[in-house]
Amino acid sequence: MAVQKPSKGSITKPTDSAEEVFAKEGKVAGHILEKLDDEILNINRMQHGLRGASTMKQPSIEEEIELHDSGKEDEANENWHIASEYYKNIDTKAFRQYDLACDRVKQFYEEQHEKQTVAYNIQARINFKTKTRARMSIWEGLEKLNKLLDDSDPDTELSQIDHAIQTAEAIRRDGKPRWFQLVGLIHDLGKLLYFFDSKGQWDVVGDTFPVGCKFSKRIIFPDSFKVNPDFLNPLYNTKYGIYSKHCGLDKVMLSWGHDEYMYHVAKNNSTLPQEALAMIRYHSFYPWHQEYAYSYLMDDHDKEMLKAVRAFNTYDLYSKIDQQYDIEELKPYYLELIDEFFPNKVIDF
Repeated sequence: MAVQKPSKGSITKPTDSAEEVFAKEGKVAGHILEKLDDEILNINRMQHGLRGASTMKQPSIEEEIELHDSGKEDEANENWHIASEYYKNIDTKAFRQYDLACDRVKQFYEEQHEKQTVAYNIQARINFKTKTRARMSIWEGLEKLNKLLDDSDPDTELSQIDHAIQTAEAIRRDGKPRWFQLVGLIHDLGKLLYFFDSKGQWDVVGDTFPVGCKFSKRIIFPDSFKVNPDFLNPLYNTKYGIYSKHCGLDKVMLSWGHDEYMYHVAKNNSTLPQEALAMIRYHSFYPWHQEYAYSYLMDDHDKEMLKAVRAFNTYDLYSKIDQQYDIEELKPYYLELIDEFFPNKVIDF
């Protein structure tokens, strides 16, 4: 193919920086990347004989009759988003007490809010698309994650695998669908980033928030954003920034961390429904699903996904108790559950 030469007298402009390219073309590029991810998800479902978003394990004829007669099948599939009676009287004020949090938590958020910039987030996504960090099973990932103590969490000092089992067991106890139970088990698995190429914990854990537009006052410790280089950047410090009204959250860059990372890993390797993927992607986006910030960026699809994320958040947050389960006793059940939705036992992280 012939190379077109610049016309006489033309001036060759220097190559735009990554930030400038994203500001000019980010909406188009984001749409293309999201479309490719959707196509990967659809191919996964087709390969494993799935139809639509239904990923429930197929019961035998006898089990189908029993489920139909008992009404439990309809209840599990249609009412999974309804709040459990178990949590209706819980003291919600006992959780997320950041005003009383230790210095470790406050220092974490100061560092996160300073360093989560548009430039960093662009580079983090490039790194994700261009490298494989490890190849292992989901359960091996959970065992590896057990070595991490989350500096951003004021509610528990338990290990990550203990929190994963607590969440999954609470969802299982309430008779929620099997895919919902699996989300409880793997929702924080993206924290494996800490052992790969993270810069610390600030780009792995903590509440998430959009970059590329004005930081909301509803984000925890909002004053600490004043030292973020994007805070005074006219490209990024307006209400919509590089986005547009009701563009949809799938077009918005959330601060890079375990949610976004695990969302892409699950989307590329599992047959989980879109509600499950939304739970994984947005479960740390507290300014949105608890404080209703950034509603002006939502589209109709986001409104449906918000219901799913809020349903999951109840279990993620309020299952943090001192009780510990016998992991080895529960392991066979969850290995079977993992195999049901992750057809390849060894996956790329």
